Amino acid sequence: MQAVTNLIHDFARLFFPHHCAGCGADMVNRESALCVRCLHALPVTNFHLYAGNPVEQQLSGRISPVSAMAYCYFTRGAMMQELLHRVKYKGHTQLGRLLGRMMGKALQESKRFEGIEALVPLPLHRAKERARGYNQAVVLCEGLAEVLQLPVIKTAVVRLSSTETQTHKNRIERWQNMQGIFKLAQPQLIAGKHLLLVDDVITTGATIDACMRAMMETEEIRLSVAALAWSYS
Repeated sequence: MQAVTNLIHDFARLFFPHHCAGCGADMVNRESALCVRCLHALPVTNFHLYAGNPVEQQLSGRISPVSAMAYCYFTRGAMMQELLHRVKYKGHTQLGRLLGRMMGKALQESKRFEGIEALVPLPLHRAKERARGYNQAVVLCEGLAEVLQLPVIKTAVVRLSSTETQTHKNRIERWQNMQGIFKLAQPQLIAGKHLLLVDDVITTGATIDACMRAMMETEEIRLSVAALAWSYS
């Protein structure tokens, strides 16, 4: 029986190969979006393990998170950029959920993220989400929720406008471009809770900061932050 199962599996691989999202190699395990080699090659930061890490320093100010982390380093031209592109623009939701689960397992290792009661994905403008078909931060939250067994709150805060690309803006211009673009829609969903705000990548921190400012208008909430990747530029 096992020999027959293996034969069917090999036949399926011949006509329907399952390729690694990182290196493109034909994979044996159809349950994963990354091969073992690429999983081990992920540029993990370990920011979740210590206070005062670069993400927390970057977000410190008038509104500072309880704890903050990014799971991987982002480097242009490297594998992490390709993975983010696939998750964000190419509909690779299986990959996004896998990376979300990996983030969740990292958070479980750290006592610094204990007591979180719900996950909040950074919202996209509804027109952009409708065009893309999904919000990559929601996909990451779905993976996180599988591991952390926490609810995902998607409607408490909304994005009022779809900002122009930030790629060619300097740090000050990026912060100015993000002011006032988020608004509380259902504050009763998050009042009194310790929340984890989730995004795909942090660069200057302007987007996360703007969303935190809107959310902090709610009574007695505490905010922590988790991103898949961190790129200080």
